[in-house]
Amino acid sequence: MRPVLFEIFNREIYGYGTMIAIGILSAILLLNYRIKDKKYNEDHIFNMIIIGIVSGVFGGKLLYIITDFKYIIDNPSSLKDLGYGFVIYGAIIGGALGVYLYCRKRGWNALEMFDLIVPSLALAQGFGRIGCFFAGCCYGRATTLPIGVDFTNSPFVTPGVLRHPTQIYSAIFDFSLAAFLIWYSKRNKNAGRIFALYAIIYGIGRIAIEFLRDDPRGTVGMMSTSQFISIFAIIIGIVIFNLNRFKSKLT
Repeated sequence: MRPVLFEIFNREIYGYGTMIAIGILSAILLLNYRIKDKKYNEDHIFNMIIIGIVSGVFGGKLLYIITDFKYIIDNPSSLKDLGYGFVIYGAIIGGALGVYLYCRKRGWNALEMFDLIVPSLALAQGFGRIGCFFAGCCYGRATTLPIGVDFTNSPFVTPGVLRHPTQIYSAIFDFSLAAFLIWYSKRNKNAGRIFALYAIIYGIGRIAIEFLRDDPRGTVGMMSTSQFISIFAIIIGIVIFNLNRFKSKLT
């Protein structure tokens, strides 16, 4: 891991922030490419992106503070790492709410817009997880596997133990999910199904990876906060994926 990638004019360039920036830029470029034939106003799309990013950052920080409140209180020194503190589900919920409200204002089909956005979201998450690896946060449990990593430069964990690089597992999963969603979007015509598949697949993958993580984070009973939220994400995804079937039965 490399918390600091390099220096420019005596200014440190952090790996976490750099990868977040690359992820956001890549997500915007992919969205612009996929949306160019949809006849949306470019200025309105730009405004939506800004709203989605701002509300996503706010949601991610807010859920981090809520879920890790006890840990922060018990470890006041962790406040210095608040810049790293971020819960991706909070960002997804916050960003989705911001985009939904903007779609309502513009009279757009929110599910259609979510279908366009989620491949970009998965792509950004992949780069973000690489940023986590550079920073040394979101680390995994101890392992004897050859892939184990000793996080020697991490301010978050004691060195000298080989651990699962869960950040890399997550990054590979997120990039693969983005590729799959793009592929599926070319074969699907029902609004909401791309978003639904993202919720289902990401939820299942997140539950699995959480079992390998060992960093301090919030819990709900025997589950981590992210596993708990993932259950609802999967259920919502299944419902949205089958909306057309439900409608046809009702009619």
